[in-house]
Amino acid sequence: MTEEFRCRQHKRPRQVLFTCITIFLLLVGATALTLWLVYSPHNPQFKIISTAIYELNCSGTQLVTTNMQFTIVTRNPNKRVSIYYDSLSVSVWYRNQAITPHVMLPPFFLKHHRTVTMSPVVGGGDIPMSVEVANGLVMDEAYGVMRLSLVLLGRLRWKAGAIKTAHRGIYVKCDLLLGLKKGFLGQVPLLGSPAGCKVDI
Repeated sequence: MTEEFRCRQHKRPRQVLFTCITIFLLLVGATALTLWLVYSPHNPQFKIISTAIYELNCSGTQLVTTNMQFTIVTRNPNKRVSIYYDSLSVSVWYRNQAITPHVMLPPFFLKHHRTVTMSPVVGGGDIPMSVEVANGLVMDEAYGVMRLSLVLLGRLRWKAGAIKTAHRGIYVKCDLLLGLKKGFLGQVPLLGSPAGCKVDI
């Protein structure tokens, strides 16, 4: 048996193994791509249906103290794909500045074609803000109309059958126009017909 023949015998098992691994990876990739094309998940939908203000104090200082509650409805529009919300926080913004700290919501699982309602209380004391924001809040409260944004940030995973995706970031922004009277506490009207929130994943 020549040395060249021995070398060829050693190479054959390696070539077979390499070919099998290549075919396996191609099949896995094709299966994953097929599943993605079949299921192609749609973004979840969010909507604010009510808002209550229990505290809003910003008079005479550059600090704001707020205590608000929002009723949020989120829907999974997918037919076959469920959603794991592994982390989700909510905060209130006014003129592109946060006027509350981030409040963490409990993780939850949303099956396909299901809806979940949440009513987080968002607020905190002595949040620093700019002069423009402080003056704007005082003027809006006196005028009786206030434009706020509710922002949700978090991470989710899609689930189709036994397959779960890696974590994806989610950003939700809900723009609200509220009617309020100075000194009034409790549920405030949502002016106009609020459109669905903007969702980016």
